[in-house]
Amino acid sequence: MKSLFRMLSVILGVFSAAVFSVCIIACASTPQEISVCADSGAYFCGYPLTVRCGELPAAADPNLTDTGGSGEIMLFGVIPVKEVSLHYTERPVVSLGGNPFGIRLYTDGVIVSRVTDVETTGGTASPAEDAGICEGDILLSANGERLRSSTQLSDIVASSPGGVVFTGKRDGRSFRTTVSPVTDCAVDMLRIGLWVRDSCAGIGMITFTDKQNRAFAGLGHGIFDSDSGRIMPLADGDIVPAEITGVSGSTAGSPGTLCGSFTSGTSSGLIASNSEKGIYGFLSGNAEYGEDIPVAFRQEVHRGKAQICTTISGTHPQFFDAEISDISYDNTQVTKNIVIRITDSRLLSATGGIVQGMSGSPIIQDGALVGAVTHVFVNDPTCGYGIFAENMKDYCNGVIQKNQLFAS
Repeated sequence: MKSLFRMLSVILGVFSAAVFSVCIIACASTPQEISVCADSGAYFCGYPLTVRCGELPAAADPNLTDTGGSGEIMLFGVIPVKEVSLHYTERPVVSLGGNPFGIRLYTDGVIVSRVTDVETTGGTASPAEDAGICEGDILLSANGERLRSSTQLSDIVASSPGGVVFTGKRDGRSFRTTVSPVTDCAVDMLRIGLWVRDSCAGIGMITFTDKQNRAFAGLGHGIFDSDSGRIMPLADGDIVPAEITGVSGSTAGSPGTLCGSFTSGTSSGLIASNSEKGIYGFLSGNAEYGEDIPVAFRQEVHRGKAQICTTISGTHPQFFDAEISDISYDNTQVTKNIVIRITDSRLLSATGGIVQGMSGSPIIQDGALVGAVTHVFVNDPTCGYGIFAENMKDYCNGVIQKNQLFAS
């Protein structure tokens, strides 16, 4: 009898320790604030967890939009883990993307890609470096003239032997500096030792569109300067129709690429934001929309079967089987919320997995849009990261609101 009692005590102790450990992990790894639909009850959080909603605000409308409340994350539906803030809202519905689009982006000012030396008759010099200019700086004006292109900057430098006064931004802070040009002996021109970028072009995937506001969201990550690694500041830009013309497949250690081309020079929409969470803007007159699909809240995304919707040939997207293997609610990892693994033999055969150019491809699970592909694992191209669709929809809503305020 005593041995049975001891065995039960050990089992109970192990179980209690396991439950306690799960509670600690769940508390740390689940979000503090979540959105919910007022007409739904429990929400799966990627663990054996549910969210028990508290009492709804008495004065709230029965449809409960844009009102707050509180709830509690429960383990196995009975053991409380932590309290969370709830945002009651209607279920977002968007039009599914997965189709390619061409991007033409022009910077606000010019972004410094590289600071270099200049060969002079007296040896090497680096006027820009001496003036404190660094890679990633955004140069907004030169001698009082708003900068719009690298050619314009070259012309200003060439005609300013006495010095060029720059205003710019670095990490969100303004600065002002004066650079003294030197003569490059190879070309007999005044130079300051800078490589700058004023525009870029490329192809990605539309994640979703918003019919009511004619808005679009794509890429799932921002467009960065390849040399400095800084996000390119947007002055203006547009999107154009595009098609996928070929594939360079991925292998371990070497990500592949979707090859594509613009099918028209005519703009099909304007870019309003180049952000860490993607490219956002508004479609022009003859926009085409995909099928309607609900957007999953981030706590509804779970490990298991999923699909990605992407285009690997032409202009029409296809669905391919995949699997969500991990989920993160870490707010510091803006574009790495989901780990997805391609399981579809057709896609693996055609591309080797995820390739560059698939960014923005929608991830679908349980009939809802849960995210978008953002990155490929270099050493295992069958896997990659994705961003929560809810995060993209929230950012898109902000772009829409900003545009409406500006228009009014």
